[in-house]
Amino acid sequence: MLAVRSRAEFNSDKLVGGNAVHITKTPAAIRGWTSVLALAVFWFAVLVSAAAKADAPVRTAVFDFEFIDTSHEGEMFGAREDEADRLVMISELLRKLLQESGRYEVVDLAPAADEIKSTLFRGCNGCDAKIAGGLGAQKAITGTVQKVSNLILNINLYVRDVETRELDQVMSVDIRGNTDKSWSRGVSWLVRNRILKP
Repeated sequence: MLAVRSRAEFNSDKLVGGNAVHITKTPAAIRGWTSVLALAVFWFAVLVSAAAKADAPVRTAVFDFEFIDTSHEGEMFGAREDEADRLVMISELLRKLLQESGRYEVVDLAPAADEIKSTLFRGCNGCDAKIAGGLGAQKAITGTVQKVSNLILNINLYVRDVETRELDQVMSVDIRGNTDKSWSRGVSWLVRNRILKP
């Protein structure tokens, strides 16, 4: 049977100073649902905020590639200008691909230009994270190109967390041919199949 409550259960009149004052009482059930609703709204806001942070691009310092010549050609004939140009080319390509992915926000390195210029990142035991942190980045990416010969080279990338200074990812790809095209394809492959891979 459907129970019907009278208005008297919720409201009452009280005589104060000879005047009738109407008092409205909020039922306990209504107060309880109000608390539940407030709690639900709070947790919804928390989840929305967390999702927004998760979707936000990761601020990342992407340092220039360094060159390792184990072919001994450099010792015999000196550094090659075309290889130096390729290091600049693939460094800019890496920044461009990461920025365009929407998952990374590449920070400006200019404020730390002098420190970066005097730093050899390979084997520096996390100095990249220190510099990246000073630039407001969450991640630091460094890379090397190792030349075994003019036919065989490999490109290596290292992604380090700034807060923990631990390496998140280490990746490498072998390329064939010492050309603009082979270097570019190697970097593009690493971004597509390693850094951005779900």
